[in-house]
Amino acid sequence: MNDYTELINNSKYYLDKNLRIISNLANLTAYLFQFIDKLNWVGFYLCEDSELYLGPFQGKPACTNISMGKGVCGTSASTRKILVVDDVSKFDGHITCDSDSKSEIVIPIISKDGNLFGVLDIDSPIKNRFDNELKNALETITNLLVDLL
Repeated sequence: MNDYTELINNSKYYLDKNLRIISNLANLTAYLFQFIDKLNWVGFYLCEDSELYLGPFQGKPACTNISMGKGVCGTSASTRKILVVDDVSKFDGHITCDSDSKSEIVIPIISKDGNLFGVLDIDSPIKNRFDNELKNALETITNLLVDLL
């Protein structure tokens, strides 16, 4: 069991309403990538014209566009639900950007006016990496981000 209070509290330092949103996203991905262990990719896919496009990230180069309903990110975006995939090889339609990824969590980012801004996508080279405590912490951080939109 982990306590992610420090992760949440420190994330606030990388979310500044006086900065452009892209700067906030870039710093937040860097922070999450450094602070959370056993990850190989952290990034944002941003929604534009009913498609997701690659935003700020940390890790290996990634897929640049994802259609709604495709892969874990597109499915999370279209359903507007958090998806935790313990074993990506068992997710029908998984898009492999990095063959080292074994598990994934995707959190949709919905603005206060109800529009889909994008998703936070995090991959791990370890199966079953994302427990409920980390899921809740990442959801809290995403909600802090929504306050800036």
